[in-house]
Amino acid sequence: MTTPYNTPSSVSHEHGEIIVDGPDGVAVSLTPEAALITAGRLETEAIDALIERGRTVTTKPADG
Repeated sequence: MTTPYNTPSSVSHEHGEIIVDGPDGVAVSLTPEAALITAGRLETEAIDALIERGRTVTTKPADG
C-alpha cells in the first residue's frame, strides 16, 4: 500500500468540466454530474475512515 497524501487537491471548472489537480501531477476532468457523485463518495469514505480512527467529524460550524 502506498503512503496517502495529506495535501488536498485543487478543484476548478472550465468549459463545463470539473478539473481536479492533485499531487504528483495527477489530473482528472469530470462532468459536473460525475464530480458531484464522486464528491459524495469521497465524503462518505472520509467520514468512515475518520470514525474508524476515533476522531470526531465536523462538516459545518456549530451554530452560536
